[in-house]
Amino acid sequence: MGTIVCQSCNSTIDHFEDEKVSVLYSHKCNCCDTENHEQQK
Repeated sequence: MGTIVCQSCNSTIDHFEDEKVSVLYSHKCNCCDTENHEQQK
């Protein structure tokens, strides 16, 4: 079982099937996009 984690806010984005337990980091998630969008207004 693997986990995809947001690099910015450290929240879990998704899980995926894998032989090893691992964590992958993504650059953006929905909550970060919303926060950045609201701050730019």
